[in-house]
Amino acid sequence: MVLKTQKIALGSRLQACKNIITLGVRTNLSDYEHWQLELIRQAEVIYYPTAFYADLFDTIGKRVFPNYHTYKYTQDKIKQTALFNLLEIPHPRTRVFYGKLQKSKILNHFQLPFVAKIPRGSALGRGIYLIRNQEDLAPYTALKGPAYIQEYLEFDRDLRVVLIGGKAVHAYWRVAQPGEFRTNVAQGATIRLDNIPPDGVAFAVNTARLCQFDDVGLDICYSNGRYWVLEANMKYGRQGFREAGIDYHDLMDKMIEMGEI
Repeated sequence: MVLKTQKIALGSRLQACKNIITLGVRTNLSDYEHWQLELIRQAEVIYYPTAFYADLFDTIGKRVFPNYHTYKYTQDKIKQTALFNLLEIPHPRTRVFYGKLQKSKILNHFQLPFVAKIPRGSALGRGIYLIRNQEDLAPYTALKGPAYIQEYLEFDRDLRVVLIGGKAVHAYWRVAQPGEFRTNVAQGATIRLDNIPPDGVAFAVNTARLCQFDDVGLDICYSNGRYWVLEANMKYGRQGFREAGIDYHDLMDKMIEMGEI
């Protein structure tokens, strides 16, 4: 018999947690069994509901984690940039160009080299290009969708700060491979746990607070004498946790038990 007060999740993120029942994500609500629907209706908070169900639960006033607000910016660099700019959070100068006519004017706004990204749905360092000349630019602008162009800041590492429930639970450097401008671990970057700057972590905490992101990995760089937020990753990897000897699921279990999330 499952208690009505049981903590539940839909998405698989907490599947290895001891104090959570993961119901899975169903295409239709009618695919859930009656007892599962009752748990959903009675739960005080639903963990990892996915973007689709977070929308529905927000409409009926049910609390979710991550919050609905966080889901709205998942894997959408265009929205994130607009939010950073509105809040005056330091962020590399970025501009979005739509259609062939606007794309043809990119060089009117940016000096080479600059960074070009696929703005929606890309992850793990894929869809990020260093544009050094017009020959690099042509195949990028031929791609479907808007062009997301960002000034190039020089750095050989960035700081990944993971924040859960407004608290910085882990931070580590991602050091790029020689000759590689991307600092993604999936692109060969090395994780370093030494000399984590407290002011960089504080910058990330303030950024997450202003943006109302309650489960996020923020990528922070230091360039030209200041910290910059590069982007927000709501689907962050856990390699950094493993290398630091942090049991992610044990951490989440404890934060849920203490009512921190």
